[in-house]
Amino acid sequence: MSKKRVMSGMRPTGSLHLGNYFGALENWVKLQDEYDCFYSIVDWHALTTAYEDTSNIKENIFEIAIDWLSAGLDPDKCTIYIQSSIKEIAELHLILSMIVPLSWLERCPTYKDQLNQLKDKHIATYGFLGYPCLQAADILICNAQLVPVGEDQLPHLELSREIVRRFNYLYGEVFNEPQAILNEVKVLPGLDGRKMSKSYQNTITLSDSPEDIKNKVKVMVTDPARIRKTDPGHPSVCSVYAFHKVFSDKDIDTIKEQCTKGAIGCVQCKKMLADNMIKYLEPIYTKRKEIEQKPYYVREVLENGTKKATKIAKHTMGKVREAVKINI
Repeated sequence: MSKKRVMSGMRPTGSLHLGNYFGALENWVKLQDEYDCFYSIVDWHALTTAYEDTSNIKENIFEIAIDWLSAGLDPDKCTIYIQSSIKEIAELHLILSMIVPLSWLERCPTYKDQLNQLKDKHIATYGFLGYPCLQAADILICNAQLVPVGEDQLPHLELSREIVRRFNYLYGEVFNEPQAILNEVKVLPGLDGRKMSKSYQNTITLSDSPEDIKNKVKVMVTDPARIRKTDPGHPSVCSVYAFHKVFSDKDIDTIKEQCTKGAIGCVQCKKMLADNMIKYLEPIYTKRKEIEQKPYYVREVLENGTKKATKIAKHTMGKVREAVKINI
């Protein structure tokens, strides 16, 4: 019995941080042992918000590939490829854009949110509005049956499913509706207590050295009401405690009790966290340093993944052209 196919992707907007790792990548590594996984570096999606400055995209593609491999994605178990290398995705995106009502795109949950949040960027563009069509094309081009998402991303996947239903209604049953695999997401705040984001410059990345981690943990925001070491702390409002819940699981009850009673100071608490984080991330960091010395290996992984994905994409587009009756 063949494995079900999974598809997901990440935009190459810089080195991956711990939010990316625990929000998606950690789960991807587990999925590759159970499913036929296709993981795409979606560089066309990066253009939807960064089209004015594309100078770092090529470098970022390489960096994200290294991050994926160092975190445990195995090219013998999954297919890793660059979105823009599969030209059939662009063709499918074009066809889908012909049939998707404008109102569907305008009601997409992130559309108005990002227009408000990224007011400094000129993203009131055709490409940004239509990115759900491109997202659907990413999923459908490789006939993915499953898509790993967090609960907040379910509306996006439902839009892809609506697009499938409309296509099949118009042209016949070509695509299956992709189903969700819900991620168990470990949420980590940024160093300043806000959402961890490259744009806030408050991240800890997979490429950070042990010394980098120590220095970043030192500046983490703690309980603002705690002035002296002996003051009782409130772990629920402390960024350091949020990290302890992920990296110090065995000691979490003790840490919470000592903080609440004022038996441990923030400096000591941060040192303990930094040590635990470095120990946890050491295998990823070590493997990353090894892979950085083998750029030819990274290129080979991407080339092999592209060949496999292209073969499947060509087959898919053959069926699409025949259904739409534009096959010559």
